[in-house]
Amino acid sequence: MVARAVPVQAGSTSSAMAVPHGPASVSAARRRLRGDLGDRSIPEAVIDDAVLILSELLSNSCRHARPLEAAAGAAGEDAESGTVLVSWEMRGDGLLTLEVTDGGASTRPVPARPSVTAHGGRGLSIVGRLARDWGVRHAPGQVTVWAELPAFGQVADGGRRRSA
Repeated sequence: MVARAVPVQAGSTSSAMAVPHGPASVSAARRRLRGDLGDRSIPEAVIDDAVLILSELLSNSCRHARPLEAAAGAAGEDAESGTVLVSWEMRGDGLLTLEVTDGGASTRPVPARPSVTAHGGRGLSIVGRLARDWGVRHAPGQVTVWAELPAFGQVADGGRRRSA
């Protein structure tokens, strides 16, 4: 498995990586997120929540969505096919935003209501509980599922949580 860094602006407080579309990418993304947030002195409890959220979003992408399509780059080079874009940003308002962008699926990401004995289907409900807010953005040929959480405790508006 090869994860590759995606360039971000110099001095930016964000990070992005393209990972292969598959379950092995989840652990690579978790390790990089944990290391990056630890280097920024984010509290360990927030890092744990962020890692769990990213794991759920990326696992769902690998399980239910298509990878991003290969597209011609700015220099006319073909982009690597079969990837998912994972990114996070520490915003100036104290919110940490996590994003997973893939090629979309035949259905929209929504929280499920699994039975007590079901083996899965709780991922987006977990994201909804841990995140301050989350949602889905659509663009031609891609879908981004994002979540945000306060990086240093509550944010100015009281850390509103959206019921999903």
